Amino acid sequence: MSDVKNTIVNGRAVLGIEFGSTRIKAVLIDENNTPIASGAHDWENRLENGIWTYSLEDIWTGLQDCYRKMTEDVQAQYGVKVEKLGAIGFSAMMHGYLAFNKDGELLVPFRTWRNTITQEASEALTEAFQFHIPQRWSIAHLYQAILNGEDHVKDVDFFTTLDGYIHWQLTGEKVLGVGSASGMFPVDSDTKDYYTSMIEKFDEMAAAKGMPWKVENLLPKVLLAGDNAGVLTAEGAKRLDPTGTLQPGCPLCPPEGDAGTGMAATNSVKQRTGNVSAGTSVFAMIVLEKALKEVHEEIDMVTTPSGDAVAMVHCNNCTSDLNAWVNVFKEFAESFGMEVDMNKLFGTLYNKALEGDKDCGGLLAYNYFSGEHITGFEEGRPMFVRTPDSKFNLANFMRANLYTSLGALKVGLDILLKEEGVAVDRITGHGGLFKTKGVGQKILAGAMDATVSVMKTAGEGGAWGIALLASYMIQKEEGESLADYLQNKVFGGDEGEKMDPDPEDVKGFDEFIKRYKAGFPIERAAIDALK
Repeated sequence: MSDVKNTIVNGRAVLGIEFGSTRIKAVLIDENNTPIASGAHDWENRLENGIWTYSLEDIWTGLQDCYRKMTEDVQAQYGVKVEKLGAIGFSAMMHGYLAFNKDGELLVPFRTWRNTITQEASEALTEAFQFHIPQRWSIAHLYQAILNGEDHVKDVDFFTTLDGYIHWQLTGEKVLGVGSASGMFPVDSDTKDYYTSMIEKFDEMAAAKGMPWKVENLLPKVLLAGDNAGVLTAEGAKRLDPTGTLQPGCPLCPPEGDAGTGMAATNSVKQRTGNVSAGTSVFAMIVLEKALKEVHEEIDMVTTPSGDAVAMVHCNNCTSDLNAWVNVFKEFAESFGMEVDMNKLFGTLYNKALEGDKDCGGLLAYNYFSGEHITGFEEGRPMFVRTPDSKFNLANFMRANLYTSLGALKVGLDILLKEEGVAVDRITGHGGLFKTKGVGQKILAGAMDATVSVMKTAGEGGAWGIALLASYMIQKEEGESLADYLQNKVFGGDEGEKMDPDPEDVKGFDEFIKRYKAGFPIERAAIDALK
């Protein structure tokens, strides 16, 4: 019997499942943390009564289909069934609002992170806590429901995130990994638990509105990476695998958010490390050595799966406008009867950008398909602008569009790196922007003035990341930290391909950002003019 087959048959394989915004993915790993099987289910949120949501039926049919496809992959590859597992971990997009009464009934449809309907609550809580509370955070949703006078709030007995909900249903445990918890309510990185002073302040605010409960009794219990978060119950096993093949009893790790699993999958949980995920949207996370000096509305404070403080810059726009321009060049080539290889086209245009002037020759672009809270825009208009004497050529045009894909991110990162003096030793880049070797990496290194690594593979993304956290729970040695486990047992010291910043790139990007900020009135005028 092969080693992998043996691992599956003897119940030592570990399963990670992550609920992304458009795909639910399952990854099965062996004792060496190598992916051995996978399954996926595509799904979409829907706008109902002005709320972005997924139904409970969507959640369970999606989970079961994803799990079934993973077991079919196992059967096809190894000819065996999945009857026992060594451990399971669940992850999902963070934040949002799933509220239940004392009978475990959902009180209102799931409000996802995508809803921007809590501005009043966000501002009031940020002021009360002196801690930035973004609109998508769970506590902002709860307080907005109170401010709205919604009937259901007096009956809330428990509220949680999507990963916390799945975990609760399969184990009976109302718990959450500290990283995911830090996107519900502020977490103190010293105590690795919710801030007591903010809990007390929120209770005062809720009591003033006539709420009969205390928020500490509604929130999930906070657990750290490596903690045992319960076991799969008989009922839970049946919900995951309706065929009845999977046996109950395996341990589950604390459920974590997609930020935490991204950190695990890129080996970015140590202080002074971070990662940048760049695709349709872009976010950067840096693990801090010490608290920031000021509260910044551009910066979200969350934690690693071990509870260390993380500063996060999240931007809505990244590659959508860049991709649209590449498609224009594709149409141009096809008009001449050429057959276009998209990978080659992206590679050619991205590499052309490296021939451009470091400051893009005076060109300016905005990639705002949607609003961008970092720069203060509630909606956006993609735009390309130049002066008559700017150096307009293909290399500068592509460089300007690559720069602007990280423009809003750089505005946020400059607050962290320049104003706050946050120290970074290594940043790992992942996502579509880094697919063309060396280009996105060089641009990001220039934007951050920091060394950027790109892994040959980040495994299977967040599903692999939560599988690693489940594996850590059952395989860790006494006193072994998550950072050490990942470094020594998973990545083996592999830090990917590194690239140091070119001082001329750093200078050029800073020049571009001055122009980018100076041009904001042009963007606002376009929004007003192009309704």
